[in-house]
Amino acid sequence: MTPYSTRRTKLIAQMQAMGGGVAIISTAPEVTRNADSEFPYRHDSNFYYLSGFTEPDAVIVLVAGKNPKAILFCREKNLEREIWDGYRFGPEAAREKLHFDAAFPIAAIDTEMPKLLADTPAIFYTLGSNRDSQLQDWLASVRAQSRVGVSAPASIHNVNLLLDEMRLFKDAGEIAIMRRSGRIAAEAHCRAMRAARPGLREYQLEAELLYEFRHQGAQFPAYNSIVAAGSNACVLHYRASDTELKDGDLVLIDAGCELDSYASDITRTFPANGVFSGPQKELYEIVLAAQAAALAETRPGKRFIDGHDAAVRVLAQGMLDTGLLDKNKVGTLDAVIANGDYRQFYMHRTGHWIGMDVHDVGEYRELAETVPEGDQKPWRKLQPGMVTTVEPGIYVRPAAGVPEQYWNIGIRIEDDILITEDGHENLTSHVPSAVADIEALMRK
Repeated sequence: MTPYSTRRTKLIAQMQAMGGGVAIISTAPEVTRNADSEFPYRHDSNFYYLSGFTEPDAVIVLVAGKNPKAILFCREKNLEREIWDGYRFGPEAAREKLHFDAAFPIAAIDTEMPKLLADTPAIFYTLGSNRDSQLQDWLASVRAQSRVGVSAPASIHNVNLLLDEMRLFKDAGEIAIMRRSGRIAAEAHCRAMRAARPGLREYQLEAELLYEFRHQGAQFPAYNSIVAAGSNACVLHYRASDTELKDGDLVLIDAGCELDSYASDITRTFPANGVFSGPQKELYEIVLAAQAAALAETRPGKRFIDGHDAAVRVLAQGMLDTGLLDKNKVGTLDAVIANGDYRQFYMHRTGHWIGMDVHDVGEYRELAETVPEGDQKPWRKLQPGMVTTVEPGIYVRPAAGVPEQYWNIGIRIEDDILITEDGHENLTSHVPSAVADIEALMRK
């Protein structure tokens, strides 16, 4: 058994507990970018989670009935195309290598699927995927046989509800990959810090990140890297462009890599000239303390929201202490939090799940079905195997009443945190976050 076949077996068992049916999980074909050039291909996360198969234009079908089975549809073996595009498994090799019960050419799917859907009680599927129109045709073919006693599926279940919960808890193999992904991303951040100096452009620091990602074996950036100099750091999803790093600027880098389908996500903020100014250090220490407060709440049994609440309390107090928020106008710390005044300078949550997707799947609230209708479900409690980011920040745009020495300062500190049996493990701790450590690294 492979981890992938084990996951397929687990999903089939859950489907059987719900009355059985057929699950359909697909990965998209390649898409043309322009002329005869395709976009870089990245497989569907759920599809890969269940198969370990990276080729495009393929479908997994899981039959949860009296005789459970896992079937793969994929591209046929094509020696001529392999000359141009590289190796293809083909159905037979894929079936044997990936431990499927059967495999068919993808060209046969319209013939085979009506047979598989006949007399099955339900479909487990993701509406809005690239097979929607085909699914309608398959169902029409089954319904057309009703006069000879063949029944069509009576219901459709969202297969993501089952897969999201499975993917939320990482196994030992996934954790090992995420550790390595975090280490590569951390070393890329260190490389960018060492390279930084006034006069460089944001895209030049991005190039340092990309070099380290690929040099160490990561296949892709996990997302579009944010390299933001000066006031650009106050734009949360800013993309690296051509702004010049200036003496006295802070630089915010939010970047991670994807290694073997698993993402890392790190943010660090540092001075372009290697030395924090007084106001920069003052705000930076507040954000660092907020992260420490959040990390103290990141352990089994704590609610997902507890880290955010702890960070907000530290950030809001810092805003009052520095005058970013006027005590005479906003009142006490509790009033600032209750009224949301801190959101002028901190407008996002302190973390998100991370795994195969950088903003990974999984519910943030409990799955309990006993909550009265209309009421919000309670926040989810952290459990071993979950991985979340912890990423507080402060972003100060020029505004009336805001002390000018803090204008255009944007700071975020982010790490990837694995929940363990006795607390947590920081998967991205290899890049410094303390002021003295950052300055020492940049002096090198």
